[in-house]
Amino acid sequence: MISKLKFHHLLAGTLTCMLSLPSQAQQQPNIIVIYADDLGYGDVSCYGMNRIQTPHIDQLAKNGLRFTNAHTTSATCTPSRFGILTGKYPWKQKNTGIAPGDASLIIPTDKRTLPGMLQDAGYQTAVIGKWHLGLGNGDSAINWNKEIKPGPLEVGFTYSFIMPATLDRVPCVYMEDRHVVNLDAGDPIQISYQQKVGNEPTGEENPEKLKLHPDPGHGHNQTIVDSISRIGWMSGGHQAHWKDADIAGDITRKTIDFIGRSAKQPFFIYFATGDIHVPRYPHSMFRGKSGMGLRGDAILQLDWTVGQIMRALDSLGLTKNTMIIFSSDNGPVLNDGYLDKAVELVGDHKPAGPLRGGKYSAFEAGTRVPFIVQWPAGVKGGRQTDVLFSQVDLFASLAKLTGQKLQPDEAPDSFDMLAQLLGNSQKDRQYLVEQGGPLSIIAGGWKYITPANGPKMMPRVGIETGRDQAPQLYNLKNDINERTNLAEEHPDKVKELAALLEKVKTDERSR
Repeated sequence: MISKLKFHHLLAGTLTCMLSLPSQAQQQPNIIVIYADDLGYGDVSCYGMNRIQTPHIDQLAKNGLRFTNAHTTSATCTPSRFGILTGKYPWKQKNTGIAPGDASLIIPTDKRTLPGMLQDAGYQTAVIGKWHLGLGNGDSAINWNKEIKPGPLEVGFTYSFIMPATLDRVPCVYMEDRHVVNLDAGDPIQISYQQKVGNEPTGEENPEKLKLHPDPGHGHNQTIVDSISRIGWMSGGHQAHWKDADIAGDITRKTIDFIGRSAKQPFFIYFATGDIHVPRYPHSMFRGKSGMGLRGDAILQLDWTVGQIMRALDSLGLTKNTMIIFSSDNGPVLNDGYLDKAVELVGDHKPAGPLRGGKYSAFEAGTRVPFIVQWPAGVKGGRQTDVLFSQVDLFASLAKLTGQKLQPDEAPDSFDMLAQLLGNSQKDRQYLVEQGGPLSIIAGGWKYITPANGPKMMPRVGIETGRDQAPQLYNLKNDINERTNLAEEHPDKVKELAALLEKVKTDERSR
């Protein structure tokens, strides 16, 4: 863990050691995916944020290619992560909703994943940060005090340093490869999502112990870890508990350590940050600095992590042949369970930019996210593209880049969009399916949202769901805000897109 006094110097020792490592020319580029959490389309300054600046993310855009029409597969975290790593639409797979902290592994181990494919291409592969894709085989409850598998190492990663679930769910510990970090055998961990275990204080019973209070009704009032109550109950493992303020620094240091160890061969890093997901409690270096509350402070912290990784690559002479892909797992949400003043202090900032909806929503803000590619050796900088692109396409595109042939049964929904990823083509994806509650499909600039029952607004988070009992059709080229439903005026287009979506749903693969 890092102290407040040492935070500014987090990387000094690591970089000093790494400067002596030789930089070797290599044909295959290094690849780093920086995956932010709940970052909206309008939440960084190169996409229109003007309340605060994100200079390091902006530098990626200045040196690379900025996408304005790139999408996650889903409007929530677990399914988006499944899609990017498997090349498969998550709604085709069971149990890909928001996973509890004790969920079993949802990624099949009998098919290649994105990291597995890159490992076959000669890459060292690492996942560092938020996992939230389950662990274990489901035959029995996870024993957090012993070796835990299957997990990241069984689905293509050669190294793993993860938060097993997400920051607002227990267990609040790091795992390195297959074991909990800093676990004391005399203080075993027990986890339950059904009933209270042990005698740890909870947010409901002991609100006086909290430094960040949950919003009533959201469910974040169970076991307290680091003076913040979470979803789920946990006992034991006190020595292994993370400190929320140190998470960004801890995982950034691990990422830079891995870069240093792997500098002599191609490497792939899936760096899944915790920012800006709740509970937002960034380091004191950032708290109070944005003027927008803890959410804005966490955006500053996210930008810092990007800068530290860029600095490490520069120090090793790896920048030119390293592809950095920066994006987010879904759209923005302000109040997502804690009273952190995100709503009160947002001011005139629009986290979704010009888009309608947000996290959880079928409208565009649910899945259209920042997406930037920097690779000085292969991507001309200072450009922007409005080509339709999906994160699910990274699997097939990076396979093409690294000379890997895909088998018919792997990455079934991933299209080869390498030319678009590198800025060499403006040809749109033929169609794109989005999951934000009801399914939607985009093709030729038109978006069709399937009829769905349920509320049109989620009052607790203040986000429109995109649900409607009637079909919805929007011309995104003329109406990016999705304000004018044209379904009644264009029944043939509704029929055409509904039929296409049904075909995608019934076909085993769309590729």
